[in-house]
Amino acid sequence: MEKTVFFIDGGYLSFISKYFGKGKPLKNKIEKFAQNIAKVRNLEIEEIYFYTAPPYQSSTPTIEENNRRANYDKFILKLKEVKPKINIREGRVQKSEDGFQQKGVDTLLTMDLLKISQKKEIKNLIILTSDTDFVPIIQEIRKDFSVKVILAYFTDRKRKSAFSLSNHLWDICDDKILIKKEFFET
Repeated sequence: MEKTVFFIDGGYLSFISKYFGKGKPLKNKIEKFAQNIAKVRNLEIEEIYFYTAPPYQSSTPTIEENNRRANYDKFILKLKEVKPKINIREGRVQKSEDGFQQKGVDTLLTMDLLKISQKKEIKNLIILTSDTDFVPIIQEIRKDFSVKVILAYFTDRKRKSAFSLSNHLWDICDDKILIKKEFFET
């Protein structure tokens, strides 16, 4: 089995999990989820990079904000204890008129894609995202480092739905793996 590194957009994973759970996130173990996907292509996970952001905290946090942060911190501590190793990469959450948005996560993911691709011993990367912002870096690492990029994705095959997938992202990846509900099972 060839070794691979798995990059997970935590927001996208949560979105998929809630879809399969009919509005409630499925209980799952991220490391088992990643291993289940990698097995589809007979790959072995060397390590996982998980991109997320801690919940928003106002300058004087409410009880609800404190509870959300405490739950998040417990979740992150559990992730740090599993094998294969999960590298937690945190952006931040910004509050705006439209709600809340993660900031800095895409930049962290882009930096890590480049750094890991420069290592000669990795020939495969799996990326769980639907974001076309990664097309340029995927194109570069495929060309400059001969790394095979596998897109883990989900679609409900409805045009203009929340799960629409860009043809540009689809075309730039070497291979694709459709996320199935059973991948969440441990």
